[in-house]
Amino acid sequence: MGSDRKRAAPQASPDRRQARADERDRKAHLRALAADDRERKADLRAGAADERDRKADLRAGAADERDRKADLRADAADERDRKADIRALAADERDRKADIRALAADERDRELLSDSATARLQARLETMPVIEQAKGIVMGQEGCGPEEAFDLLRRASQRSNVPIRELAVLIVARSTGNGAGPTAVTIPLTTHDP
Repeated sequence: MGSDRKRAAPQASPDRRQARADERDRKAHLRALAADDRERKADLRAGAADERDRKADLRAGAADERDRKADLRADAADERDRKADIRALAADERDRKADIRALAADERDRELLSDSATARLQARLETMPVIEQAKGIVMGQEGCGPEEAFDLLRRASQRSNVPIRELAVLIVARSTGNGAGPTAVTIPLTTHDP
């Protein structure tokens, strides 16, 4: 009995051994295919990662280009502002020089007025209101028109050898009562002598 136990295990048939070897080969082949598939998938993931990196680089390059263009636009705007400031300063300088020229011209005009025929004209314009008042008084007293009243004033000025503006001042003063004192001057206006 004991010898039965010691008996060797039955030998597997060559077909079975071959089937097991084929099964091992098939499994090894499947494992190799699975490994190849894992490597292929890893390569695809690496390729996808590379593509993502390439696209990220493109996006970064586009962002850099946008930033560069924005910087160029900002620089151009700064240059335009600088030129506008220069133009404004030049305009202020032109205005300042124009003011200086205007002041100089005013000064020259004042000098001309004091020494020239323009000064005489200015004096006439200043005495015009009193002459007009005197004409009105003469028109009221004599019952004549403005041209005849001026002609009467002119002739009286010539006869009395008194400038017409001074004669007009005397007539207005006498009419308002300011010249009615003992120094009042009698002014003959009519052409016929008494």
